Amino acid sequence: MKLLKIVLASLAFASALSAQTITVAAAANLKYALADIAKEFTKDSGIDVKIITGASGKLTQQIMSGAPYDAFLSADVEFPAKLAQGGFTTTPSTVYAYGSLVLWSDTGVDLSKGVEVVADSSVKKIAVANPKTAPYGVEAMNTMKFYKVADVATPKIITAESISQVGSYVTTKAVDVGFMAKSIVLSPEMKNVGKWVEVDPKTYNIIDQAMVGLKNGLPENQIAAKKFLRYMSSPKALEILKASGYGLPKK
Repeated sequence: MKLLKIVLASLAFASALSAQTITVAAAANLKYALADIAKEFTKDSGIDVKIITGASGKLTQQIMSGAPYDAFLSADVEFPAKLAQGGFTTTPSTVYAYGSLVLWSDTGVDLSKGVEVVADSSVKKIAVANPKTAPYGVEAMNTMKFYKVADVATPKIITAESISQVGSYVTTKAVDVGFMAKSIVLSPEMKNVGKWVEVDPKTYNIIDQAMVGLKNGLPENQIAAKKFLRYMSSPKALEILKASGYGLPKK
């Protein structure tokens, strides 16, 4: 009996050692959808996924400074292209989803006016993700320029580090409205918070979100990371992305 316990303990220890974990850096708009995809991937593959979220530009800077990430899911195609040009990637850049922009409020602002409401005197503070590092912030500015309200809105803008921080500003009522990724307001955690309206996609550039494998992590993780990136095109992953409000690439 004692010998059996020792054998079982040894097997458990060996199993723990063999459990592989990859680290995936992801744009903040993926916070909820990617967590669900990673769970399904782990069930199917036995490979654990650690997710680090943030503004795409900041994550790119971290990768270029040596952060040991195994894969990167950006909110645009430009940052993955920059990493590829710098020799940091192990795979071609591939678009995995198309994002959508919404205007979100938890203070009772009348959103029936759409984006133009940001020019109203009743709206004092507007949260926008930093356009220098967050693609959704760039497109928030573009849609305000389209509606010719950017000049009025600019003095009211509270710049957030990422889409996640925009969410914090909106949910704590620190701002009157915020430009947010549709994937966040559709998440189970946020779907009953405040009200939102979708921004007309014709008023901003397409948000094509791309992914790449990276060289920074452990060499043995590169194959596992490529498996995860392939999994992003699996039926399960696409179902989760679609339910989260993303547009899907055409096959």
